[in-house]
Amino acid sequence: MVGFSSSARAMSLVAFTAVATLTLLLCVMTGPDRDDLDEFYTGYGSLSPMRNGLAIAGDYISAATVLGTGGVIALAGYDGVVLALSTALSLMLLMFLLAEPLRNAGRFTMGDALARRMPGRAVRITACAATLVALLPLMLVQLAGAGDLLAFILGFSSDSLKTGCIIGLGTLMISYAAIGGMKGTALIQILKIVMLLGSGTVVSALILQRFGWDPGALFDTAARNSGVGTAFLHSGLQFAGGPNPRIDMISSELTVVLGGACLPHITMRMYTAGSARQVRRSMSWAVPCVAVFVLVITVVGFGATALIGRSVIAGADPQGNTAYLLGSRAAFGPDVSTAETLLFTTVTTAIFLTLLASVAGMILACANSLAHDVFAGRIRELSPRREMTLARVSALAVGAPAILLATLVQHRSLQPLITLSFCLGASAIAPALVYGLFWRRYTRTGLLCTLIGGTLTVLILMTGTNLVSGSPASAFPEADFNWFPFTTTGLVSIPLGFAYGWLGTVISGRRKAEEQRRQYEAVEGWILAGAVRRTP
Repeated sequence: MVGFSSSARAMSLVAFTAVATLTLLLCVMTGPDRDDLDEFYTGYGSLSPMRNGLAIAGDYISAATVLGTGGVIALAGYDGVVLALSTALSLMLLMFLLAEPLRNAGRFTMGDALARRMPGRAVRITACAATLVALLPLMLVQLAGAGDLLAFILGFSSDSLKTGCIIGLGTLMISYAAIGGMKGTALIQILKIVMLLGSGTVVSALILQRFGWDPGALFDTAARNSGVGTAFLHSGLQFAGGPNPRIDMISSELTVVLGGACLPHITMRMYTAGSARQVRRSMSWAVPCVAVFVLVITVVGFGATALIGRSVIAGADPQGNTAYLLGSRAAFGPDVSTAETLLFTTVTTAIFLTLLASVAGMILACANSLAHDVFAGRIRELSPRREMTLARVSALAVGAPAILLATLVQHRSLQPLITLSFCLGASAIAPALVYGLFWRRYTRTGLLCTLIGGTLTVLILMTGTNLVSGSPASAFPEADFNWFPFTTTGLVSIPLGFAYGWLGTVISGRRKAEEQRRQYEAVEGWILAGAVRRTP
């Protein structure tokens, strides 16, 4: 390992064990009663705006953000900062455009929000399928990354031990979702975001202190140690190997801005607020938390490059996923005191908790959608106790295959999976939500065309990107079936996602469109103004 002492490893292992035990205990203590659906799905909306906002920020800042975006900043400089800023901008768009209508239209899941004006099993089943397809790749990334992270921190390299870590942590994450429900996972997210922001702020201060509190000196040193000079501080480095680096960057940022905050495990947090006013107040806490973390990850990423060099970071992990840890360790200098070892342990524990909490939130979103949109809609007069049992069984049904798949993909590049989730969020889910909440003539056919067409378009186009094949860093470096000219699909798939919805609505005919317009006008007051919140 790169400068991690045996004492730091031992303390990290003890801290990991203590945090896992404490968080599981919290889930048991705050878990819902066996027949209380509202408590399981929304926690009664009992979280204060501050706590709900921290939980939203915790769900939003996933391990992919901490490790992946931190790595892009350390390896690509300016491009990574723009990516981090796009992440914050995405949450701001959710806050100003979709948060309140989502809360007003939905009850438990995205299927509820879409079915408010277009009732029917086809809508709910398609919404559930979109939820699963969008979140499963992100779950695989975080689960596979958990094994690599523990191996990196604790100093082992055995594949069997990494696989064991994935299985053990995955089981723990399923338990969080099944036992704690919305309230239990919210408490874990709050603990995670407080630890992440607290430890990250201190590490950022230590790095800036090393450079005389001068950000300019930090950036200049990072550029010198990057091996590419001033190009590190200008756009284009991240996609420099591709044929269209500028267009690639625009496509990537557009995908993150539109897709990041529309993913179902983020939007489900809107339903935990008791009123439209509480949604606004919750988001006013979440957005600053994410903005502060963008500053933290920028300083730590540039600090890692400035203090240890870009080549060392790339040598430890070609994707730079260990940059945040390496930058945190380098902030202490060669001689590490006991207090600094404790701080580094807090950093590693915060990342460990980020992995646990992120996957638990995604499993919960998928389980809720399966139980509420698919199974509960099929069985008439399903009792609350049986639906909650179905939700808990669904958590296992989602988590177990995710663990298995994560063990299979752990040795391949995971970047295509991250990109796939964000592209699906931007190309299928975002158009469906925007049209469904605001377009009066939008029909059921248009909605199905948006979700199905957008999803299939992304899946087809992704197979032709250089993230999947045709480059040494791709998922299948030994193959080359690269036919799509861009790294991400957003520039093509996002316009097509909106076009599918428009085309499906036009195909439905004027009579259907007018009928939908009347149905929308009947619920417009509830969706846009929150005049009444009724159950479906």
